[in-house]
Amino acid sequence: MNESEGTAPNEPNPEVEVETDPTVVYVPIADRAEHPLTADEAAHIEGLSGFAIVVEKGPRKGMTFMLREGNTTVGRHPESDIFLNDVTVSRHHCRFVSNGESLSVEDSGSTNGTYVNDERVDSSELKAGDEVLIGRFHFVVAHGDA
Repeated sequence: MNESEGTAPNEPNPEVEVETDPTVVYVPIADRAEHPLTADEAAHIEGLSGFAIVVEKGPRKGMTFMLREGNTTVGRHPESDIFLNDVTVSRHHCRFVSNGESLSVEDSGSTNGTYVNDERVDSSELKAGDEVLIGRFHFVVAHGDA
């Protein structure tokens, strides 16, 4: 290919990084600073299908991660399903396990631990409205009606 032709249509541009993960959506919750999601609100999020975790406090506030059936890994390792680039998060911190009907979290031997409703856990069943603390990230478990 010569310079006048430019780049090939399928050739990646090394200067552009594109997020293509369909499991990550942004839900603005800035108005929730004084009013976190209640358990009832978290159990009936319009437009969501299945389980999700919403960052209520900490870095990435407002980001919502959809949890597909099976295992969803969380950590500071770039290949984690949910990549949390913060020193308070272990490289392989925890994983969420969903079968569509239920959701649980399992700590992966993290340094700072995984907390559910202010209690450190190795493994815990989750329901809508539960708070999960991973490093400085405060998540609220949500479930959609769709």
